[in-house]
Amino acid sequence: MVDSVRPAASTARFGFTSDHAADELCAAGWWTDAGPVAGAESLLAAFAHAPDPDLALRTIDRIREADRDGWPDLDTALRTDPVVRGKLLGVVGSSTALGDYLVGSPSQWRRLAAPTPAADYAATLQAAVRVDGDVLTGGEAEQALRRAYRGLVLEIGAADLGHLVETQVEAATFAHTTHALTAAADAALQAGLTVAEHETRGSADATLAVIAMGKCGGRELNYVSDVDVVFVGDGDLQIGTRLATAMMRVVGKACFEVDAALRPEGKAGALVRTLDGHEAYYKKWARTWEFQALLKARPAAGDTDLGRRYAELVAPMVWSAAERDNFVADVQHMRRRVEKHIPSEIADRELKLGRGGLRDVEFAVQLLQLVHGRIDHQLRSASTLDALAALGTGGYVARTDAEEMAESYEFLRVLEHRLQLRALRRTHLYPEPDDTTALRWLARAAGIRSSRARSRSEELDTAFRKHVRRVRRLHEKLFYRPLLDSVARVPSAALRLTAKQAQQRLTALGFASPEGALQHIRALTNGVSRRAAIQQTLLPVLLDLLADTPEPDGGLLAYRRVSEALADTPWYLRVLRDEAAVVENLATLLGTSRLVPDLLVRAPEVLHMLGDAERLRGRPPAETATSLRAAARRQPGLDAAVATARSLRRHEMLRVACADVLGLLDVPAVCDALSSVWVAVLQSALEAATRYQQAQVGSVPARLAVIGMGRLGGSELGYGSDADVLFVCERTSGATDEQALKFATAVAETVRKVLGAPTQDPALEVDANLRPEGRSGPLVRTFESYRTYYERWGEVWEAQALLRARFLAGDTDLGDRFIVAIDPFRYPEGGLDAAKLREVRRIKARVDTERLPRGADPSMHTKLGRGGLADVEWTVQLAQLRHAHEVPELRTTSTPAALETMAETGLAAREDVDALREAWSLATRARNAAMLVRGKAVDQLPTSGRELTAVASVFGYGVDEDAGEFLDTYRKTTRQAHAVVERLFYDE
Repeated sequence: MVDSVRPAASTARFGFTSDHAADELCAAGWWTDAGPVAGAESLLAAFAHAPDPDLALRTIDRIREADRDGWPDLDTALRTDPVVRGKLLGVVGSSTALGDYLVGSPSQWRRLAAPTPAADYAATLQAAVRVDGDVLTGGEAEQALRRAYRGLVLEIGAADLGHLVETQVEAATFAHTTHALTAAADAALQAGLTVAEHETRGSADATLAVIAMGKCGGRELNYVSDVDVVFVGDGDLQIGTRLATAMMRVVGKACFEVDAALRPEGKAGALVRTLDGHEAYYKKWARTWEFQALLKARPAAGDTDLGRRYAELVAPMVWSAAERDNFVADVQHMRRRVEKHIPSEIADRELKLGRGGLRDVEFAVQLLQLVHGRIDHQLRSASTLDALAALGTGGYVARTDAEEMAESYEFLRVLEHRLQLRALRRTHLYPEPDDTTALRWLARAAGIRSSRARSRSEELDTAFRKHVRRVRRLHEKLFYRPLLDSVARVPSAALRLTAKQAQQRLTALGFASPEGALQHIRALTNGVSRRAAIQQTLLPVLLDLLADTPEPDGGLLAYRRVSEALADTPWYLRVLRDEAAVVENLATLLGTSRLVPDLLVRAPEVLHMLGDAERLRGRPPAETATSLRAAARRQPGLDAAVATARSLRRHEMLRVACADVLGLLDVPAVCDALSSVWVAVLQSALEAATRYQQAQVGSVPARLAVIGMGRLGGSELGYGSDADVLFVCERTSGATDEQALKFATAVAETVRKVLGAPTQDPALEVDANLRPEGRSGPLVRTFESYRTYYERWGEVWEAQALLRARFLAGDTDLGDRFIVAIDPFRYPEGGLDAAKLREVRRIKARVDTERLPRGADPSMHTKLGRGGLADVEWTVQLAQLRHAHEVPELRTTSTPAALETMAETGLAAREDVDALREAWSLATRARNAAMLVRGKAVDQLPTSGRELTAVASVFGYGVDEDAGEFLDTYRKTTRQAHAVVERLFYDE
């Protein structure tokens, strides 16, 4: 006996930790006191790569002792043949069960040199249950089949593991391993049936087909797994049942458990049924999960023709199952129920059933297959990985999602395989965190490499957690995708229409021009591109959604425009496919608004927000304005700064429009957001124009302030409102008034020019017509000029206009002083005298009679109509002119705020103020809605047709409701407000 301390220490460099390793190596003739014997170095180095070097050496030593006569051949093979060496050490270093098999049948190592082709598995097992041409029965057959089947598993495991030890062993792919295991299982079922036929009297009077289900049906079997089957019989069913029972006994004792619980009625049902019996059950009684299970049904053994007819019978039922009521919800409920039954103490280690486990992948893939596979035959694969690849190729899931899920699925399946190989027992449990020995072995068996920073066990645990998290994330993204339910609700027949049938369906859905709609559909789905495939999936759902909008035809046309404009945007269709809420909201928007698609093609990033109500509501307007100004300020020149401001304004306007149509923002929020972004654009343009003019003249001879007027001053802008402003300047130190005016005018003209340049967006018109002397007066005046003008020549209508004046941009000190300077003029001490009061009333009367467009309906004009915006605002402004000098709270640019003050101070009755506020809010929203619907500024509400339906839908009226009710409500509200205006405005 060699010294057990010194050699043990020196064997550690080959991966051995056992105190007996040196003894076993010496016994094999590979080790001496001086170290490895000549010619054994490569063999010992191979041991170091085995998953468990000590286990591998101990098993080889047991084989040597069990077959001393055959040892010289095995010794030679281990020393000289890297392929045999790699395969054998890979197996005996991973599996105690296969090691025991080799100890019991030592000569079986030779089959690793020339493994059996999978195509010959059936012949191999058939030969095993025969002796001299006679079929064995009973225990003899079971033992023979067991030995032969275990030999095939040895070959498969060796091909799977050999590359871990020797690089010259070609690594078997995961798919190759599962296909080989499935082929062995099929062969075992057929061999078991052969034995059963010889054990069962009268077997010729019955025909039996064995249908593989589950993983065996999908050709993705584990090393140790129940094999799920369904039996189909013909002839004498009693004999067929005895045949099936005998086959299950033989194979169950020899190879693996055969489970027939997936048959109709489960374990309570007949073991063998005829084709007609299966058909009757599936058509009348089968539940959703049974069709999901049948997706993997495949003839595996027995009568080939009967098995083929069974597959042909169930296929149409499988691929129409998604049309069952609550199909998607049933499948999702089943998955949740499985999760709930996992004991909490092992839930995070359960590879198969746990969250992020194999079932998450399989359920998600199968659900997608059953929903989309109704018309796409490329998805009709029983293999999880093949189906996942087809889903990615076909555009039903993102390529990256399909690739990541497949990678994680393979990783978890490999761990499952290694765990099962250890003792050839069915297990799906990842080792406990404190079981470092098991983790180390599993990491080596799975081919995990260690890094400088972490051990193999730590690397394995990190990878395991990463893949579990990824699977769960993708499972929740795909499996609980609401769009699936929408697609499933579309009948299969509607997904495969002829041109004539398609037109009929489009007509039934409410499309006014089915021929035109069909042309749009053809344009979107033409060809075999991935884009066309995704559109083919989306359009049936989208058509149903558009049918519930006011303008289905216009919505489909808009969808085509948007899709063609964003054809090169890689994420566009992916977002629609993956986010059902985005599709639903997009259909609502496109079928309601012409403004939204016009903006969407130039601000597509807003599409991401459609699935998130909080993002659509947006940040506080002040934050958005700050971000806009900062982005514009970073640009190098005038044009770049203005382009950036325009782009961000477009984004914000689209966001607000979408939220408005979808009912997520009220009137004050819409007006505040639109006003705030307009002010930010104006500020950015003013800063850029000032820098530009400074570069031209080399100095800044004037300070400039922009004063907001009208709706801009009151923060009450709509989508199509102009920006009413005044430009005020003041010379800087060392400059003359002439220089200051020249510089400030150049800046103001530049601002108006760059913002007013024609674009496809709603106009950015800077209107300075409310300045002193109107269009005939200078564009910019000095502070003193304004003060002098208003003191000497200001008229009452100009004081009224100044009620909404507030500082917006430019020099803050100058702007604030301007506001203070005009307060005495717009809030006159003592209010209005009789003459000025009559003048205000006269001007309004003139506006009412002269400015209403010819042919306009006074009851439906939101701005100048009876009870409309002008009525309410004139009433409020008259109260301000008369009473703001003594009621400070009336000194506000906000119409709603001034109305509230009128009620609180007794200037008007509460019910009168409520009537005015309701009419003002209704008219403001109606005016905005009209522009959203028509895509251009408009004050007149439509009185009939789909435009009226669309406007009413913005107010929450369904497309099937009478839009006339909206008109009645509008007329009633504004009529009541007009009566209040007549009383408050004209009465003393």
